[in-house]
Amino acid sequence: MRQLRLFTDMDISVKDLKEAISIRHQIDNLQRRLSSLLRGAPQRPTAPTALGRYFSPATRAKLAAAARARWARTRGTGGAAPAGRKGQLTPAGRRRLSQLMKARWAARRKAAGKQKPSRRKKGALTPAGRRRLSELMKARWAARRKAGAK
Repeated sequence: MRQLRLFTDMDISVKDLKEAISIRHQIDNLQRRLSSLLRGAPQRPTAPTALGRYFSPATRAKLAAAARARWARTRGTGGAAPAGRKGQLTPAGRRRLSQLMKARWAARRKAAGKQKPSRRKKGALTPAGRRRLSELMKARWAARRKAGAK
């Protein structure tokens, strides 16, 4: 039997409450009789219940069987196709990749050995460059002094 909700802000008399309970009993009895007439089929709720969507027992059984099959494939115990190790190298593939990388590193070491090591740091001025820069700055300062004297 479904319980009736009583609201504290509403003034319900005892007589009205008893009548509401009686009507609720009649509704429950009629629902039981109707479901027995329909060969014992359980009555589907007309609106979604508080727990979510309604699934018939047959649908729930199908969903459970599908979930069991998915788990069986994942664990590799039976099922249509056992789950393989996706995205992992085989030992032969790992060996081949290792050989290719070793060859690449050897080629880089060989190419680096042919280059002459640089004697000066990158960005540092050579003595000739420093002398040229000094002459340019002296010329600039002389031009500014001349323009300021006018």
